Amino acid sequence: MSTKNTPATRHPATRHIVSINDLTDREIETVFDVAQSFLRELPDSHFPYRIGRSTKIASDCILASLFYEPSTRTRLSFESAMLRLGGETITSADPATSSAAKGESLADSVRVIANYADIMVIRHPRDGAVRLAAEYSPIPVINGGDGSHEHPTQTLCDLFLLKKKNKRLKNLKVAISGDLRGSRTIHSFVYALARFGATIMPMAAKGMELPPHVDQRLREEFRCQMVSGKADGKGDGDAIDALYVTPEEPHQQSLFAASELETNADAVGKKVDAVYVTRFQKERWADKEQSYPKIDRKFLSEPKYSDASVMHPLPRVGELDAAFDVDRRAVYFEQAAYGVPVRMALIALLLGLKGKSLHKFTGGFERPKYPLYDQPRPIGIRCANKNCIVHDPMETQYVRNKFYVVKTQSEAECKLRCAYCECDIEDFVVASRKNKWFAADPAALVRADDQHFKDLIVFAKAAEAAEAGFHSRRAAAEPKPARRATSKG
Repeated sequence: MSTKNTPATRHPATRHIVSINDLTDREIETVFDVAQSFLRELPDSHFPYRIGRSTKIASDCILASLFYEPSTRTRLSFESAMLRLGGETITSADPATSSAAKGESLADSVRVIANYADIMVIRHPRDGAVRLAAEYSPIPVINGGDGSHEHPTQTLCDLFLLKKKNKRLKNLKVAISGDLRGSRTIHSFVYALARFGATIMPMAAKGMELPPHVDQRLREEFRCQMVSGKADGKGDGDAIDALYVTPEEPHQQSLFAASELETNADAVGKKVDAVYVTRFQKERWADKEQSYPKIDRKFLSEPKYSDASVMHPLPRVGELDAAFDVDRRAVYFEQAAYGVPVRMALIALLLGLKGKSLHKFTGGFERPKYPLYDQPRPIGIRCANKNCIVHDPMETQYVRNKFYVVKTQSEAECKLRCAYCECDIEDFVVASRKNKWFAADPAALVRADDQHFKDLIVFAKAAEAAEAGFHSRRAAAEPKPARRATSKG
C-alpha cells in the first residue's frame, strides 16, 4: 500500500494543541503558573505585564510559523516568545510566496517543515486544517487559528488576563459582543468559560449568533443552561435576552440532562466581570456590508459594567471606541502583551524545557466512548461544513471521512462530529456492508459492538445509499405479496 496518504508515525510523547479542549483545567493552570514565573524572572522594569529580558533554555530549539492567513499579534508574539526563550524562528508568513502557491498540500508541507524545526504553529483559513496537520506532523503543532473553528492560544491569553484581574477563573460573568458566529476566538473562549463555571452573556450582532453546533455543545456537553437575562424575566429592551449559566465547579466534558441542573438566579443579577468585544469577521462572510454594534462610553456607563474589564483580541475596526482607551477598564493592550509569556509557557511545556511537561498527556477530556468512524473517501458521508479542510481540493488525498460518534440527550439517538472541524451531523442513514441494507437509524452506531461497527457505513441520504447498491432494510422486511395462482386448461 502506498504511504503517501498515510499519517506520519509520531513519537508517542508528541503533544498537539488544536483545541482549548486539548488541555485539562489543571494543565491550563500549569501554563499560567509557568507564564507567571517568566514574568517574575524576566521582568520589564516599566510594565509588569511585559517580558523584558531573555533566557537561554530553548537555545537548541527552532520554532516554525506557517501562516496561510494574515497575522500580526499571533505570529509576532509566538516568534517573540521563542526568541525570549533563547531559541530561533523560521517563518512562512505569505502563502503567495510559499509552495502552497504551487499547489503543495498542507499535509506535505508540515512533513517537510518538521525536518527544519522542533515545534510548529499554524494558521489556516480552513476549519479543521490544524487537526489534519497534526496527523502528519512528528513535532508538536499549535493552532494559531483555523477558519472559524478555534484559536486556543488566544483563549489562554484571555483567561490569563481574567485571572490576573479577578484573582480567579471560577464563576465569572462575561459579556461577549459582536460576531460570535465567525470568530474562532469566541468559540474557544466560550468552551473555556463554561468549563470554569462562568455565566456567559451573548450580545451577538444581528445574524451572527453562536453557530448551532457550538450552542448545542455548550448546552449538552458543557452543562450550560439557558435562562432569561432579565432579573424579572420580562425584559426592558436593553437587557440581555438570555444567559448561558454553567455549574460553579470546574468539570470535564460529559452529557447531562437539562433537568439535572438548577437555574442560577444569582448569576442573572450580579455585576459583569468582563466585556469581550470582537470585530466583524469580514473574511468569513460573503456579505461584506453588515450593521454592527459599537461599544462606547455610553454603553459601558451602565452600573453593571462599572468594574468590568473591557477586552478585545484585536485588531479592532470601529466596534470599540478609541476614546475608551484611557479608561481604567480598558485592558486590551495588556491582554495582547500577555501573548508573549503565555506562549513562552506553552512552548516550554510542549518541549519539556521547564521541568514540567505536557508530553505524556493524551487528551483534555475522557476518551470517546464509541469508536472513531473512519472511512476513506469518497465512500459515504462527508462533513457538511463547506469550509472544513475535507473540502479543500489540495488535501483530497490526505483527508478521510472521520467522525466521532456522540450520544445525544435522547438515550436512543446519536450524532456524528467531524474529527477535523467538530461540526455535527444529526440526520444520516446507516448501512451494512455485509448484508447490503441501510436504514435511517443513527443509533445503530452506538448499539454495534466493535466488530459490527467496522461493518457499518454512513450515508448522508437514503438516495446515496441506494445509489451505492444498498437496499432499505424496512422495505426488505415487508412481506412480499403472494403470487396469484393460475389454472391450466
